[in-house]
Amino acid sequence: MKRKALVALVVSMLTFVAVGAASAHHSFAAFYDMSDPVTVTGKIAQVRLTNPHSWFFLDVEGEDGEVVRWSFEAGTPSGMIRNGYSPNVIKEGDEVTITGFRARDVSTNAGMLRELVTADGTVYGLFGPRQGAGAR
Repeated sequence: MKRKALVALVVSMLTFVAVGAASAHHSFAAFYDMSDPVTVTGKIAQVRLTNPHSWFFLDVEGEDGEVVRWSFEAGTPSGMIRNGYSPNVIKEGDEVTITGFRARDVSTNAGMLRELVTADGTVYGLFGPRQGAGAR
């Protein structure tokens, strides 16, 4: 009887660990509405290449002159760097246009980056460059 209780305890603990690990990684579709594309143009306020995903923050000036901060989630830093993106390419103050999919919570001014275009026309995707030597 003690053996059955021990086996049940071990199985339940393994199940608990597996469920926690599975829920720790999210799908982009869970947070972003793939049927709600968004395009914004603004100035880079910050680029964060941190795990698990990179982030681009930009200040977007509205028609009324008010500046609104947007944030766009991108691919993993290692994936972006492996595809030719380097951290010093896009700097604070650079004007960019980002196309992506809006967050399901529209009050957050957030989205998933699909494409980032710099003022000189360089195109970056979710995981880095889409053209040039580093593109894949």
